[in-house]
Amino acid sequence: MKRNYSTFAEDIPAYSGPKASRETYTDLKQLSAIPGHIYMRPELQILPGQRRFSKMPWLVPMLELLPPTSIGHLKEWGLSTVFVLTKNYNKLVHVWESVTAMVELWHPQTNSFIFPEFEATILLEELEIMLGLPRYQRGEESAISYTVEQINSWSILAYITTKKNDLYSMTSGMHVHLLPIAQWIISQCKRKTTNYTAIAKAAAICICGIILFPKADSAISFGNLSIIDSISEGMKIGQAVMGFLYAGLTSAALRGPFYGSVVAFELWMGMHVQFRAVEDLTMECKTMLNHPLAHVGGRLHMSPRAWCKTAQVKGIQAWRQYLRSLTVADFDMRP
Repeated sequence: MKRNYSTFAEDIPAYSGPKASRETYTDLKQLSAIPGHIYMRPELQILPGQRRFSKMPWLVPMLELLPPTSIGHLKEWGLSTVFVLTKNYNKLVHVWESVTAMVELWHPQTNSFIFPEFEATILLEELEIMLGLPRYQRGEESAISYTVEQINSWSILAYITTKKNDLYSMTSGMHVHLLPIAQWIISQCKRKTTNYTAIAKAAAICICGIILFPKADSAISFGNLSIIDSISEGMKIGQAVMGFLYAGLTSAALRGPFYGSVVAFELWMGMHVQFRAVEDLTMECKTMLNHPLAHVGGRLHMSPRAWCKTAQVKGIQAWRQYLRSLTVADFDMRP
């Protein structure tokens, strides 16, 4: 559908030269001027929605029972890193003070973090490398298409099981619950069934729901279920993961709940802000051992023998002071 530009023209101020543009942009970057922004909430200690990222005791037993053929499918679909991160999820320690202090610098209109000397954001290319997801290639833009149709979560879940009791236990409202799906996987594995593709699809829902699309306690939305299901068909989902994280950052910045891939967010912070690889260190960085960076491979693999630049930064106030005085030299632009 073609837009009528004249409808919006009256809301767009006329261009009045580079000086005025710079002043307008400077005004735009004032986080304190955004109504409801948490930048102006010094009493806030942690983000609303933190409890959504609790430990899941059922997770590792389910993953350890997966048959090799099903794990092979997950690797074919580009979920190797997501699988490893999920397997080590209960070992991860989320430093919510650092996450909260960083979210306070998020600008909902520019989708970037506003530092004193510069701006930075989470790039699609970074996110795909961090999470090991299949990457978009230049020239594929014309081949990307999206079909908007009603999402039928039951038809997706019916590939896993057709038993109505199972389907009812897996869904409620507009959400799909991961625990009943994990229980179904465990039962299939213990019975040594050969439904390897169905088991792999169910496992993909669980691991992607935990690492890529966490929103409610051990549950994902119908929309994200559809995105996860498309992975097995060869669709690249990096944009969807990034958009969901951007939306969660904006929600949190405007005093709503935080959602999105906190693991990807902490990987990005670890790369740019927290850690720096050093070859001659003789002691392991204990902070790194419980950080997502310790469990990724490929181009992003980092030895725990690293230097933690923020080892002495403790508590929300210290993180605020550190990030709000961060310079370009301290931010690794090309980690």
